[in-house]
Amino acid sequence: MKNLAVQDFYPEELSHCYGCGRSNAHGHQIKSYWDGDETIARFTPQPYHIAIPGFVYGGLIASLIDCHGTGSAALAVYRSEERNPGTEPALRFVTASLQVDYLKPTPLGIELLLKEQ
Repeated sequence: MKNLAVQDFYPEELSHCYGCGRSNAHGHQIKSYWDGDETIARFTPQPYHIAIPGFVYGGLIASLIDCHGTGSAALAVYRSEERNPGTEPALRFVTASLQVDYLKPTPLGIELLLKEQ
């Protein structure tokens, strides 16, 4: 069970999200895991995630933050309740508000590491 992400435990009826749903073949399907006291997810943008030559479309970055954040929230609650993902009741969260302030363009061609503490 250690190699499974929290998104792998989302109930079937709640696993269609474009960013993190395992049931969405066209989506990003990001996976969030515990790494010590923080959660991590990795994603490698593809050439079609382009904004301008050499750089990632900012909307992709926002969607990765959104879905990793909701997965991290679920992981945090599971941990606070001292139970594992996959136990009932299943936890699923949505984002109420998201503001992203971009510091510089994100280059294409590298793996992105998302971290939540």
